[in-house]
Amino acid sequence: MKIRDWFLLLSAKQKVILFLTVILSLLIILFGFFSNQQSTKNTNVRFTTEMSIEKIAPKLGVTRKSLARELDLPLDVSKRKSLKFFGVTENKLSGVTNHLLSHVDAFAKYYLFFAIVLFGFVYLNFLGRPDKATIKQKDIWYPQLFYILFLFISLIFAGFLLGKSPNPMEGVVKVFKSMIGLYPDPIAKTIAFIFFIILAIVGNKLICGWACPFGALQELIYSIPILKKIKKHKLPFVITNSIRGGLFILMPLFLFGIIGGREGFVIYHYLNPFNLFDFDFESLSILLTVVIVLVAAFFVYRPFCQLICPFGFISWIFEKITISKVQIDKEKCVKCGICVKECPLEAAKGRVNQSKFPADCFSCGRCLNVCPYDAIKYKPLKK
Repeated sequence: MKIRDWFLLLSAKQKVILFLTVILSLLIILFGFFSNQQSTKNTNVRFTTEMSIEKIAPKLGVTRKSLARELDLPLDVSKRKSLKFFGVTENKLSGVTNHLLSHVDAFAKYYLFFAIVLFGFVYLNFLGRPDKATIKQKDIWYPQLFYILFLFISLIFAGFLLGKSPNPMEGVVKVFKSMIGLYPDPIAKTIAFIFFIILAIVGNKLICGWACPFGALQELIYSIPILKKIKKHKLPFVITNSIRGGLFILMPLFLFGIIGGREGFVIYHYLNPFNLFDFDFESLSILLTVVIVLVAAFFVYRPFCQLICPFGFISWIFEKITISKVQIDKEKCVKCGICVKECPLEAAKGRVNQSKFPADCFSCGRCLNVCPYDAIKYKPLKK
């Protein structure tokens, strides 16, 4: 009923914007699926231990160093000798090649991410509050149906249908890996990273809050209306961000061999939940990460995003220059605490208290229709 009332109270201008945004988003998605199908994988090529790293690596689209690392060999090992010479088994080689092929980007996902962020941006800025609705009708503002719908679209299409790559987390990690020679195309990896950063800046972490498939899965689990009393307790941002930031700082130290003395060691390889979308649990730690995070998501809001994700940490830094986001009118706000209670994180609390470093805001929209003083709006930043 609320969604019907919301639609009826939209102005003619808003209905036109809604129609055009839906059409444009669909066209972007269709264009992505039809003209940029998933990159061709060399699944018909048979790899054997009689072959060398030098012969196999180009066919997998990785550098020779990267293949050596995946095979648990030193990065400076001879790349021209057969793998059998180093004791690599056929089973080991098969597992490694299948894993590396799973990292091939499904380019249609870039279009899908862009379309979802576009809709989220327009919806939050221009459509969530019907022009004809009054403050007394705020309970019909920003109906969650659209948010939930796009979370499912992300989970199904950007996740299970198109696989784990690309995703925001890999967008960060692959840039660092290319610095050490684990990818042959550092410029391409940098461009992919910039793409995700731009989507994070367009609307406050919209790529994380609306389009990331693993973020969507956590959000949907948390949204199940059970354990409400437990969900009232939020993890302190100073702790979660310290853990997340600490992991991010440790990543290059391990990657460059400053800690551990082994170049090419990537912490996030052992904590990558996006492997779920390819059902590729190459190590027990990945399986445990997925299980623990999804169970914790019933109690805690987006635990992986809060505690581990490197892109979550970087996009939090870029929230300072985002184009549009939740904003609180200082003159209208009486600090009643209703939005703070509704927010699943400490984001609203930080903004109400005008903290210089407030917690992440994932643009979920929960706070936008609860304020009795109409002090909260999602809008572009003033110049």
